[in-house]
Amino acid sequence: MLARNVGGIDRVLRIVVGLALIAGFFVNAEASLRWLYLIGIVPLATGLMQTCPLYSLIGVNTCAVKK
Repeated sequence: MLARNVGGIDRVLRIVVGLALIAGFFVNAEASLRWLYLIGIVPLATGLMQTCPLYSLIGVNTCAVKK
């Protein structure tokens, strides 16, 4: 299992942005590049799983430090 490296505010923002983009996919049915809204799956998935592969590659961790 991947280590958790997305925490707190970062997680909430990812979920909100992901849901907003996916909602845009359904709301804006007439758009020519409508499929681009599906990019929202990525931040939604990383927010729900609390892990981001890109953060792992560059060494970023937004989770709170456990004592």
